[in-house]
Amino acid sequence: MEFTQSQTVKTVALLLLLAAITQPIYTALYLGAPEVDRKFLWGLEGLIFVLLAAFGGSALVMAKRFTLGFSAIAFAAVLNVVQVGVGLTQFGPFREAAEANPDLGGVAFSVVAFSFFGYNAAKILLGLAAIVFGMGKMKDGGKLLGGLTALVGLVAFVANTLVMMFGLQSFLPSPVAGGSGVLATLLLAFCLLGLKSED
Repeated sequence: MEFTQSQTVKTVALLLLLAAITQPIYTALYLGAPEVDRKFLWGLEGLIFVLLAAFGGSALVMAKRFTLGFSAIAFAAVLNVVQVGVGLTQFGPFREAAEANPDLGGVAFSVVAFSFFGYNAAKILLGLAAIVFGMGKMKDGGKLLGGLTALVGLVAFVANTLVMMFGLQSFLPSPVAGGSGVLATLLLAFCLLGLKSED
């Protein structure tokens, strides 16, 4: 099965759109209906990121332009696979261990912190990709979408860098970092959908 670069980039864009949609749904369920089992949704995100790693890597090796952007997308996907994997396999057992033995509370928190470290690192990369493709969109004539994408990408890059460096309890609320990263992902997807074909 062969995919052209144009088909591959559109697939990457659609996967980014799916990722940008699933994350707010997961957060809304976590905050509004914590009793709802979210494992399926988290597993779906894992699948999205696995496919995004493959298609992002494929777009990277075929690209004549924007190689930095495609590289950032592919490696962000890999980091997100690790982050989702830690959440699905480690959060529950460590939470149960900490409930049984409060002395393990710090260990349980460290697992969550490690997962979010990967999450924020991935958002830094997606912010970088948004900057790259946003600036490219501006050069191609799409000044409004391109400028907004690059600006939100920069905010996501800086906010997630600060949270990654100083932790979830630092002076910058982590939802700002996560939210800006999701918005950058959404705008990045729209930029990719309108990317000029290299086929």
